[in-house]
Amino acid sequence: MKFADFVCFKATIPELKGRNRDEVISELVQAIQAARQLKKRDSKDVIKALIDRENEASTGLGKGVAVPHVKHPAVKKLVCAVGRSSLGINFASLDKQPVYTVLLLLSPVKEPERHLEAMEKIFNHLQKDKFRKFLRQSRTAEQINELLLEADEAVSS
Repeated sequence: MKFADFVCFKATIPELKGRNRDEVISELVQAIQAARQLKKRDSKDVIKALIDRENEASTGLGKGVAVPHVKHPAVKKLVCAVGRSSLGINFASLDKQPVYTVLLLLSPVKEPERHLEAMEKIFNHLQKDKFRKFLRQSRTAEQINELLLEADEAVSS
């Protein structure tokens, strides 16, 4: 699986406006909805499901990244939005450090294996210091999207 298979490049946010976890989750879900990957009427339910999931256990992995994710009946197709914050967001991360890069993943309930594949792809890349550093340094949606596509190429070559 490649980033291009599930990342919604139109929903990339190079500078998140949200200053806390819930605002950032809402902002990224709204970006997915604006890119027509989620119906407007379903956005509130999906945001609530993501926040409920975060309240159970933070998806702030440490090292400045978070991967909020949920399987939801309103989601028809695996989709991910990427956002970055230069200020940092409190995501109750494992290392107690702010989060600068957020990859928000929405999955259909009936595709748990694709959800796991996408999570594996995301985690494999977020383990790489260079990848995290370049993501954090990207200033535009184009730079973020190019980085993800380059990561796809690096794996396939």
